[in-house]
Amino acid sequence: MSMGMVYALVGAAVAVLFAGMGSSIGVGTAGQAASGVVSQDPGKFGKVLIMQLLPGTQGIYGLLVGFITLSKIGLLGGGAADLSPETGLMILAACLPVGLVGLVSGIHQGKTSAAAIGIIAKKPEQFGKAMLFPAMVETYAILSLLISILAVSAIQV
Repeated sequence: MSMGMVYALVGAAVAVLFAGMGSSIGVGTAGQAASGVVSQDPGKFGKVLIMQLLPGTQGIYGLLVGFITLSKIGLLGGGAADLSPETGLMILAACLPVGLVGLVSGIHQGKTSAAAIGIIAKKPEQFGKAMLFPAMVETYAILSLLISILAVSAIQV
């Protein structure tokens, strides 16, 4: 296996692992807040579940970039490409945005979702407004997803 392939695989791993860690931390943080609300009022389960799930998207974005990367380098559905170290490093660099932003935004979206769950606990009719706060954090995860997809796709293999 060439060093280029190793670098590209590290890139795919960074995208999946870091974004997945951010999501798991964020979903856990929001889940703690949601559990407290549901223990007091089980009727709010549906609304707080949606808030808890929001930080999980970063992990999905990282997984998507991981799949695109593995497909690009030929490990899914074909023979592995012969990558130069430079190409492998470019792929690694292209995977960094979704991995790093996914890590940070997943954690912060979990905190914002937990705060929004607090709004729902006191004023469930404010669900729509409460959802806007964690959705704003999502914006940056989506931007990093787009940049990683565009960058991985533009690299000639």
